[in-house]
Amino acid sequence: MTLHQAFYKMENVIQDYAWGSYTSVQSLFGIDNPNNQPQAEIWMGAHPNGCSHLNIDGKRVSLAELISAQPAAMLGDATVKRFGELPYLFKVLAAEKALSIQVHPSKQQAEVGFEKENAAGIDLKASNRNYKDPNHKPEMVYALTPYQAMNGFRELEEMIALFERIDVTEIAELVAALKAGADGQALQVFFKAMLSLEGEQKHAAVAGLMAFAKAHSDEPLFGLLIDLEQQYPGDIGLFSPLMLNVLTLQPGEAMFLDACTPHAYIKGTGLEIMANSDNVLRAGLTPKYMDVDELVDCTRFTSMPLHTLLTQPIKEAGVEHFPVPVDDFKISVYQGEHRLRTESAEIVFAIDASVTLQAGEEQLVLEKGQSAFIPAATGEYRVISKGRVARAYN
Repeated sequence: MTLHQAFYKMENVIQDYAWGSYTSVQSLFGIDNPNNQPQAEIWMGAHPNGCSHLNIDGKRVSLAELISAQPAAMLGDATVKRFGELPYLFKVLAAEKALSIQVHPSKQQAEVGFEKENAAGIDLKASNRNYKDPNHKPEMVYALTPYQAMNGFRELEEMIALFERIDVTEIAELVAALKAGADGQALQVFFKAMLSLEGEQKHAAVAGLMAFAKAHSDEPLFGLLIDLEQQYPGDIGLFSPLMLNVLTLQPGEAMFLDACTPHAYIKGTGLEIMANSDNVLRAGLTPKYMDVDELVDCTRFTSMPLHTLLTQPIKEAGVEHFPVPVDDFKISVYQGEHRLRTESAEIVFAIDASVTLQAGEEQLVLEKGQSAFIPAATGEYRVISKGRVARAYN
């Protein structure tokens, strides 16, 4: 195969997870949905569970194959040395229903947990496996539509006030202890106790919560609980919106989701970029396995004020750079004409108009919803569009 072009148009996997939207990807990007399945995520990258493919000299080649054939040219020397692979996965995520509440481990926690589960002989695909790889999974989401999510613990006074207001008898002692402690240690004890509720106590607590919610359905928070109950009836995660910040990103806004921080996507379509990992510790709104002890060990019990959650872009002429505190990935959004230079492997995605990429005599046109892989060795290139172009790199 020809190992170096300036641009490679990508053929991406669309994941049909049950929570995905049937219409959003089609309406935003004109991508057909002939089998009327949920179009939950478009994966752009080299992840083995959904690797992108390219057409090279008339042959269909996976991005992983291309990178392994000439890693330095594709990724750049620094990325090869630091990561040894494409260190990020870029996605379109279209949620019609809420995803599970989850926490991602830190890099060190992932390395220790992965090795521990390997030593215990737990199969990588086992339902009770926490660690699928030894990597962390920080994420950034950029909203394309109004995008509702939960991220980080509410401030304690606010959390306690909400729990006192719903006044559920079955958890009154837990709430009183949280109020008496009013610190991170008390929050840890409360969070673990709530997720560990079982049997009649759990059933009655959730019933009490939902009775209050239905009596106050005109308030957005409790209206959300009613929607979530229809998706996950009886789930202890229905208490999570009282513990976690709930916010709706407007189109063009972005938010970082750090390791050790509970979060969930509720509804909306956005671009998501993350470290190349599959490690998820679940904390509710799911029928899947929950390891409460491991979850608590990997959670940072500090409040995150709501006004601090959005990532403020660094703005230049026709571009917004969204700063992140990790080196696995970066993301910027461009409009107009720009001269850029690769220092790593890049993926560009046409958000809402066609995009022309030029390097010397080579040119590639992407329609909205299409993406291209740009090797580190490409160097200088131009991007031209009347709409927005997302650029993922590291």
